[in-house]
Amino acid sequence: MSPPPDARVFIVDDDAGVRDALGWLLRTRRLLSEGHESAEAFLEEVARWHQPPATPCCLLLDVRMGGMSGLTLFEHLQTLPWLPVMPVIFLSGHADVPTAVDAVKRGAFDFCEKPFSDNALVDRIEQALAHSAQALVQRRVQDEIRQRLHSLTERERDVMRLVADGLPNKVVADQLNISVRTVEVHRSRVFDKMGVRSAVELANALRQS
Repeated sequence: MSPPPDARVFIVDDDAGVRDALGWLLRTRRLLSEGHESAEAFLEEVARWHQPPATPCCLLLDVRMGGMSGLTLFEHLQTLPWLPVMPVIFLSGHADVPTAVDAVKRGAFDFCEKPFSDNALVDRIEQALAHSAQALVQRRVQDEIRQRLHSLTERERDVMRLVADGLPNKVVADQLNISVRTVEVHRSRVFDKMGVRSAVELANALRQS
């Protein structure tokens, strides 16, 4: 599947020649890119974002740079809850491969060793952008579920938790010391507000929240 036209690739590399070459390569594949000359410059850019990325994106990050290293930048980015929306691909020289492999184990999307194959790199970038798109869909689903949960009353939440555990109305009524009819009313309202039709769907929605 082709990345959406608004997908963006961030390039962080202190070598202007590398940034230009990667930007040209991405343009030939109709991919938007944005270059940053240092990890510090990219962190400053991220600090100006009022909201996390709303469109698919990924980060090409050089491991070894003057000033803050790519690995240190990655550690900073890992503190952001929305990092899965921006998969990180490390660009590493041969000597940096063990470091890049370790970063992948800690959550980076992948690494590409220099000199890299243009086709192989673009393939991984497109896969990273597809991963970003899926993460964005999941985040929107989670946001919607949280909004729906926020609309529930305290009593509806009490009923919801027990219904999601698979308990029948009679048991829910006994545990909450209310009538079965009251449970049925709350259960119906919970299903309506949560946009589900069964206890199984409700439990699945809660697992995604």
